[in-house]
Amino acid sequence: MPNNEDYYEILGISRQASPDETKKAYRRLAIKYHPDKNKDDRAAEEKFKQISEAYAVLSDPEKKQNYDMFGHAGFQQQYSQEDIFRNFNVGDMFREFGFGNDDVFSRIFAGGRGPRRGYRGSANNMEDLFGGYGRQASLKGQDVALELHIPLAESIFGGERLVAYNTPDGVSKMSVKIPAGVVTGKKLRLSGKGHVSPHGGPQGDLYVTIIVDPHPEFRREGENLVRDVKILPSEAMLGTTIQINTLDDKTLNLKVPPGTQSHTRLRVKKHGGTRLKGGGRGDLFIRLLVNYPQELSKRQKELIRELAKEGL
Repeated sequence: MPNNEDYYEILGISRQASPDETKKAYRRLAIKYHPDKNKDDRAAEEKFKQISEAYAVLSDPEKKQNYDMFGHAGFQQQYSQEDIFRNFNVGDMFREFGFGNDDVFSRIFAGGRGPRRGYRGSANNMEDLFGGYGRQASLKGQDVALELHIPLAESIFGGERLVAYNTPDGVSKMSVKIPAGVVTGKKLRLSGKGHVSPHGGPQGDLYVTIIVDPHPEFRREGENLVRDVKILPSEAMLGTTIQINTLDDKTLNLKVPPGTQSHTRLRVKKHGGTRLKGGGRGDLFIRLLVNYPQELSKRQKELIRELAKEGL
């Protein structure tokens, strides 16, 4: 169910809304658009899906924090629908709202086909619908979750890392491909690489959460990179040409125009971050900082006094 609308707008709340305000907004809309009250109304059903997705994110502190940090598009790149509805318990809530049959989720999120084959009881946990557990949900092996720290360059250009984690059978090692353009918080799922099921069911999954370590010179702003470069006051006033190194170790000559002010940004096209899932690269911005000396020599003071007489 793709959703391109802002979750706050869907629920009609501000970004500063409290958890109680968020819950009340969802309750009001869920009652209005609940499929049991809107039989055969596809528009109401779609609206019900949207508000449920929005509430699943904004009611979870960790997901909400990531949503606020990366924005709607960035969050959607990091979280699958399974991730969004993980640990989202709707059974108690809908009994509280006055809907005794919360099986509606198994109907509408499974494409209108009714509960999955082998599905028993109500959809109290949305993992039952999106996790792919099916008939042997209780027999699936335990998932494994770990964090993987990578340098900024690897997050831009991609790479491959060997991770190790404990299982009941000992230490397992797995090669993980790092997609170009990955950002902090992105979860990589390796299906069937978790714990073995003790009852012969499907093996658990391995979830690797990416943490991009800070770079001493470059920082990422969306799809772009930013780097600070210091220049002398004379270079800012008269103009100059500086050499800069890019994140992929290329050396570029960059012209600084005369009269450049401190904190001016110069743009170098297509030397920034990589867009996840293709789409080219962003830009590199060089932020020029005019570096004034803390101490001046006698000669420098004399020259500056002369410049001051000339209006500089």
